[in-house]
Amino acid sequence: MRGGTTAPERSAAPDRRPPLVVVMGVSGSGKTTVGERVAERLGVPYADADSFHPPANIRKMSAGTPLDDEDRRPWLDAIASWLAEQAPHGGVVSCSALRRSYRDRLRAGGAPLFFLHLDGSEELIARRMAARTGHFMPRTLLRSQFETLEPLEADEHGAAVSVEGAPEEVAERALEALAR
Repeated sequence: MRGGTTAPERSAAPDRRPPLVVVMGVSGSGKTTVGERVAERLGVPYADADSFHPPANIRKMSAGTPLDDEDRRPWLDAIASWLAEQAPHGGVVSCSALRRSYRDRLRAGGAPLFFLHLDGSEELIARRMAARTGHFMPRTLLRSQFETLEPLEADEHGAAVSVEGAPEEVAERALEALAR
């Protein structure tokens, strides 16, 4: 861990690797904002899963059509590959990962992942989406995201963190959850 770690603590856990974190949640929950802050604090690379979408997926979502599992398969595989490449030095990726099967596909890369679920009410997230500009995901798809969302199960390594408050507060809660 960074900051405040003594030499004896480091030598006691020489095989401890920086974490691979998937910041997950519905569109508008703050995945990019929180993910960037968490990666910066951990001193690891960050990637936004939106950048892994093929152009056809972006066109489909921009037109207000939800993606289906066939659309998501190559996208999830590309993210899983990026995570596997980051395994030696850690990394953070923001990715909706709404269904257990999607998270399983991300885990298929073999590296242990920590899922950080940014959790909030549909009303709060809809207000935030209404205030943002320049994103291809229309607010009209938010309902379908909540309908698709499968919260983390007890056997999944991760934690849910409330999106209430300023991004810095949410990122701090996320780091605290990661440390537990």
